[in-house]
Amino acid sequence: METFNFEGKTTEEAIKNACSQLNVNREEMEIEIIEPGSPGIFGLVGGRKAKIKVSTIKEKPAPVKEERSISDEYIALKEKGTSKEEPGPAIDENAIIIAEDILNKILELIPMENATVNAEQQNGVITMNIVGDKSGLLIGKKGKTLDALQFIVNRIVNKKLEKNIQVVVDSENYRKRREEVLVEMALRMSEKAKRLKKPMVTNLLNPHDRRTIHLALKDDDEIDTRSRGDGIFKKVLIISRK
Repeated sequence: METFNFEGKTTEEAIKNACSQLNVNREEMEIEIIEPGSPGIFGLVGGRKAKIKVSTIKEKPAPVKEERSISDEYIALKEKGTSKEEPGPAIDENAIIIAEDILNKILELIPMENATVNAEQQNGVITMNIVGDKSGLLIGKKGKTLDALQFIVNRIVNKKLEKNIQVVVDSENYRKRREEVLVEMALRMSEKAKRLKKPMVTNLLNPHDRRTIHLALKDDDEIDTRSRGDGIFKKVLIISRK
């Protein structure tokens, strides 16, 4: 079990603070009241804050078969394409040309004026970066449109070539810039968690963004990270071990 201390004007407020900070329900905690708190004289003099000690109850989750989302597809491509230990096999130049042609035809249908595609293969993955999407139309909110576009291109390429070719679609190097922002945020939140001795919680993130947070902090022995929530979008809890 992991133990944390929380305070509030009353015991109930301290418990609510714990639930909010740890992103758990009251039933998922074991609560020990250290100091019940006191309003003091007329609520002005001699008041003391309520203090509680909270232990989170860890339950072994039952195995669940999850549907593969568009963001999960990108995670798989990223993992396979960036493996340093086992580089993927070289891809036939014809496959790169076919993938680039498919993406260009989709862009013509949108349409995207003055947009060009730069394609290359890295470690067995075809990477295509769209240049000219100055409006961010192809990226969409938090990269959702880009993920959907990548999903479609992968399906068409694999069906046309009748084999599993991994394709990553980017626009104006969005994926790299997004990753840099997330890593910087993770490091900043981890330092705050260690300084305040309190858990930090991110906003709702897709699977790829959560993975970026976990990887950014995996070598920090003073920090634990875990995802909390239901569905594809979840929060990441960043917890100081000390």
